[in-house]
Amino acid sequence: MEVIPLLVEGEIEILGRMPYSSNGTFLVEIRCDDQTTKAIYKPLRGERPLWDFPPGLFRREIAAYCLSESLDLPIVPPTVGRDGPYGPGSVQLFIEARFEEHYFTLFETHADLHDQFRAIALFDIVANNTDRKSGHCLIDSDDKVWAIDNGLCFSADFKLRTVIWEFSGEPIAETHLEAISRFVDSPPACLSDWLDDDEVEASIDRARILLAGGVFPSDPSGQRYPWPMV
Repeated sequence: MEVIPLLVEGEIEILGRMPYSSNGTFLVEIRCDDQTTKAIYKPLRGERPLWDFPPGLFRREIAAYCLSESLDLPIVPPTVGRDGPYGPGSVQLFIEARFEEHYFTLFETHADLHDQFRAIALFDIVANNTDRKSGHCLIDSDDKVWAIDNGLCFSADFKLRTVIWEFSGEPIAETHLEAISRFVDSPPACLSDWLDDDEVEASIDRARILLAGGVFPSDPSGQRYPWPMV
């Protein structure tokens, strides 16, 4: 069974709560027939109210996966929406990562990973990620970098906050510009399943700005960083 049907159809067993998470975030095992996998379950019931985002952050986790796939930036682990032991929420494939590593430790010592970080930077701009911490970049045993914890994305108001600014002013690769252009011309319907219309339109507008500039943007203020940064 492929991973998406397994995440959608499998039986969920909660293994424990993830430490250091501000919201209710659970490590689960999902089983269907002879297939099993671990996943991260974020139920609506576990969310703390925020003044700048409406309830339903789990919907933004699912939209983030949709966006990453539509931009040909496979950086967000497969993520679905479904009912679970604590009600509706997002279920995302668990990444077996080297958790002692994160963006700051990897950028300086692994130049071969920089293109993967460029992909995350582009994704975060279109998604308007307000919380790209260094620890939200995970590297697995195959040296693939994953972007997790994408619930604080897609605000219609621009409020990007990220630790990834090292590529400012660099030209965006033509392959990425082509994917962004396709997204602008034909936004995926799945975004509208999880986001409000103005949030989808704002994502398209941000993609248009990237196309017009053709380079990674900069932050003259030096203030568009999340806190804490790791």
